[in-house]
Amino acid sequence: MTNASLSPATQLLARTQVFDAHVDSLQRQLDLGHDLGTETVGHLDLVRGARGGLGTVVLVNWVDPKHIALGENAARDRTLALLGEFHRLAARHPQALRWAGNGELQRAAHARGAIAGIPGIEGGHSIEENLDNLHRFFEHGVRVLTLVWNNHLSWIRSCQSGAGAHVPDGINDFGRSVVRAMNELGMVVDVSHAGEKSFFDILDTTSRPVIASHSGCKTLHGHQRNLTDAQLRALAANGGVVGVVFCTAFLKDEAQAEDARWRESPEYKAIQGPNDTDVFLRQGEYLQQKAAPLSIETVVDHITHAVDIAGIDHVGIGSDYDGIGRTPQGLEDASCYVNLVERLLARGFRTDDVSKVMSTNMQRVFTAVTSSGAASTARLEPLRTPAAGSTARTRHL
Repeated sequence: MTNASLSPATQLLARTQVFDAHVDSLQRQLDLGHDLGTETVGHLDLVRGARGGLGTVVLVNWVDPKHIALGENAARDRTLALLGEFHRLAARHPQALRWAGNGELQRAAHARGAIAGIPGIEGGHSIEENLDNLHRFFEHGVRVLTLVWNNHLSWIRSCQSGAGAHVPDGINDFGRSVVRAMNELGMVVDVSHAGEKSFFDILDTTSRPVIASHSGCKTLHGHQRNLTDAQLRALAANGGVVGVVFCTAFLKDEAQAEDARWRESPEYKAIQGPNDTDVFLRQGEYLQQKAAPLSIETVVDHITHAVDIAGIDHVGIGSDYDGIGRTPQGLEDASCYVNLVERLLARGFRTDDVSKVMSTNMQRVFTAVTSSGAASTARLEPLRTPAAGSTARTRHL
């Protein structure tokens, strides 16, 4: 088949591979024994990613906050267990996935025909209020940290309600030290899940561009996880990028209500499995089957609004695959990125602008940040992971 016979969207992806800034698939490998180098269930594996034009992926290590209550080092050790799965995946399938600790290694992975894999951490509770842990994670390959998840920390407030008196309004001195240390190391600061004041405190502290790896636009849907227009403008002024998420509940009021309705059904509540990761996978399959579909055009709406407010250079994608219950119609898994390219082209985006959204904007920030730290080299410390311990609880978005 010649290039001329390929669709414009497929030709574009052949030139500019997708950069997905947030994917949660490592839990399936750790807890369910899925080999992500083969075609599996769930949303993403390397086979379907390659089929869909994936070139770079941030594979995050998300740890249920319950591990904090298990004692010192429990959250850290769970993170290390997940991180170990990333490195085992890369070692098992070196032609399909290569660790990309900086822009140079990212480009080298692409030159070898492999997906560039960037380990990330979702939730600052994994560092357990210890900068030594941050450095340790960096030495073992982590290059993105989402500073806070839905649980408030003693040093940063999330976007959720219910913070106690011990939680700062934004970030405190330790939070600022985390941001500065990440800037010095060459680790990307991720502000998704952060409260609004935390968001602006982070921008006031950082000397590098940041990302909101998986968020939507609050003007289109007032979900607490989404960004206001003021935040989008501030992110652009920082030189950063928002990764528009594929989570149906973040994209439209009606979809959030539809998800909630089916979560209350007896069938949903009766879903069981050997562990919480398995239950979450089964629940997502149930929602995908039962809930009224949400059009892919809603994702394009959020991308279009973000571009209108922040500018074309400051918008990307962060699917949140395998961290969300269901996806919009046409974006069911990682083989479907081409459908989003097609819809962006149909909406009137120029090919160069689609390339920016699907890849090069995130790549620019990643390269700039990881090249800035003196420690961002090709050297990678061997990782001796602890036992996996208890499995993850069901994710709550």
